[in-house]
Amino acid sequence: METNNSNYTVKKISALETYPVRHPILRAGRPISDCAFDLDNKVSTFHLGLYNKNNLIGVASFMENSNTYFNEKVQYQLRGMAILKNYQKKGLGKLLLNAGEKEASKSCSRLWFNAREIAIKFYKNCGYNIIGKPFNIEGIGKHYVMTKTLRDKKRL
Repeated sequence: METNNSNYTVKKISALETYPVRHPILRAGRPISDCAFDLDNKVSTFHLGLYNKNNLIGVASFMENSNTYFNEKVQYQLRGMAILKNYQKKGLGKLLLNAGEKEASKSCSRLWFNAREIAIKFYKNCGYNIIGKPFNIEGIGKHYVMTKTLRDKKRL
């Protein structure tokens, strides 16, 4: 899987390759080991890297994982989506997210995640909705469960 948009390319990468972006954006000031997620190495998990020329500037991980809010048998969770600061607010997160949605839709109709409060507007603009009440993740802050139906369940 590779998506190319003039100066930017999205391609599959390993979990370990996400750390240089996950760490400064999502785990700043914490040990690099905090960049490892439980389902990073599950066979069905895929990680995407957004490149500007040969420089990794954004990452997102998509993991087969169920949330009790939803009844689909197969659900994917987005985790660790991050764009380096110098590249934020340029529409690149949407490019990365769209590539992940396209790939995840091959396996499921439901994508969900725990969104940080500061990211709510971005995800709403990408068609996601909040489900339930906000909750706190220790050491990180307030989050909301957000979701989107990727495709018609009847086609699965």
